[in-house]
Amino acid sequence: MPRSDLPAWNPRWAFFLDVDGTLVEIAARPDLAEATPRLIELLRRLPARVGGAMALVSGRSIASLDQMLAPLALPLAGLHGLERRDATGCVHHAMADEERLHGAKNELWAFAERHPGLLVEDKGPAVALHFRAAPALEAEVRARLEDIVARLGDAWCLLRGKKVLEIKPTGRNKGSAIEEFMREAPFAGRVPVFIGDDVTDEAGFAAVNRLSGHSIGVGVGDDSQATWHIAEVGAVLDWLASLLDVRVQSASG
Repeated sequence: MPRSDLPAWNPRWAFFLDVDGTLVEIAARPDLAEATPRLIELLRRLPARVGGAMALVSGRSIASLDQMLAPLALPLAGLHGLERRDATGCVHHAMADEERLHGAKNELWAFAERHPGLLVEDKGPAVALHFRAAPALEAEVRARLEDIVARLGDAWCLLRGKKVLEIKPTGRNKGSAIEEFMREAPFAGRVPVFIGDDVTDEAGFAAVNRLSGHSIGVGVGDDSQATWHIAEVGAVLDWLASLLDVRVQSASG
């Protein structure tokens, strides 16, 4: 069961932060989610507290994150680790057979046209089907995507999120992205702290736990791998803001 208190501040932390449902409220559509001025200011100031060791780890693309968080240009892992911009600004892309996914995307577009409320999100090397506006269709959506993934083969997997299912290449996730960051400056040698809210963040929680860091779940249940619990987005922002004012530095991790 995740603990409801939060870890004591350590200047040797490295922050890894999910976005939707963690730093910004989940919107009816991904394009409607907005970063508040308060969040932009927090993300501008927080890296200086940890020697620049802060990255966002999201299911969104890097392009989408940059648009949402302008004018900031932060280290990012997008598309659940399929793309990653390191602290030097170099962008790394995982190999993916996008042509192989073309037919699946067309099938999902046609499926969504027949079912009002469904939204297809083309992510390039991945594709997501949102059913937040049509929750009664969840079982049918799941069956359709499971069938598509079975036809695509072992190189592809189905990722479950909050009112969304996504087809993506296997082998990369938020955990692998965090591990890659932790092998590079300025993250290497620090204590990783990952905050996330969704099933898609569980791989990140597991990776941080293996690295003896702190995994913090936002509104997660007892079955989460997160070792700490925080209630909701506003509480996350309040906690991060409080760290900007810490003067007494704890020796604990």
